[in-house]
Amino acid sequence: MKQSLINLLPPATLAAVVAFWGLAPAAWVDGPWTIIIVGLSTLAFVQLMELVFERHEGWRINGRELATDVFYVAFGYGVIGFASDALINSPLREVKEAWGIATPWLAASPFIVQVLAVMFTFELGQYWMHRAMHNWTPLWLTHAPHHHITQLNAMKGFIGNPIELFLISIGVTALLDVDLNALFAAITAGGVIATYAHANVRADPPIWYGYFFTTIRNHSLHHTALSYEDTRCNYGNSVIFWDRVFGTYRDGESEVVGQDDRKRLSIKEQWLFPLRPWLERKQSAES
Repeated sequence: MKQSLINLLPPATLAAVVAFWGLAPAAWVDGPWTIIIVGLSTLAFVQLMELVFERHEGWRINGRELATDVFYVAFGYGVIGFASDALINSPLREVKEAWGIATPWLAASPFIVQVLAVMFTFELGQYWMHRAMHNWTPLWLTHAPHHHITQLNAMKGFIGNPIELFLISIGVTALLDVDLNALFAAITAGGVIATYAHANVRADPPIWYGYFFTTIRNHSLHHTALSYEDTRCNYGNSVIFWDRVFGTYRDGESEVVGQDDRKRLSIKEQWLFPLRPWLERKQSAES
């Protein structure tokens, strides 16, 4: 009975976040800090659940990991969030207005339909970007630092090279006509799913949840240390449904995660990783 309740944590948290935005007063939705508070509260809650319902002892969070994770969360909300809005969303909103792009049928749809439309549209683009990162070396060099993490924790989805973090944030949802509360619900709902998909929490959600949404089992297999080839599956960050549609879904789980020699990279090494081939050639020429 206890494990059954633990397994309901991901869908229950997801439902709570969506319900919050569906019922939130307009003043809260319009407030500039509400979405940040909801996102950070979710991260804190799931991180706490790791301490209570640990999945793997080898993934247990320590001070060094926590400090790095917190740095990347601040970087994601601050720098990447600002860059995404300035370089992607704002230009797309201008294009939408200039070209008269409209989806009035979506704006008139029920709240939950709007939420799912935004989530699945954004994740479709993210799926193909993520898949490209595993199939084209220049993009892989930006994404590889995320696969050099040697344990999974609630905030690990924020870790990576800045170029990859920006690229993976690209989406066309700014072209959709949806209520602001539905947009925020979709963003934070995706965050809930992705957080649990990276978390060291002993929760295996119901079959219906795992059919559409990414779980720690799916994503740990994507991070497996078996080989690079074995990571080329389960690309969905929060929506695993697209992997099922395009034939890249694989069932299973991996407790041992990481790449190459499973060396944990420092922040400096993660940021310089795309330059690694050039730096190695330069070092070889000088020696």
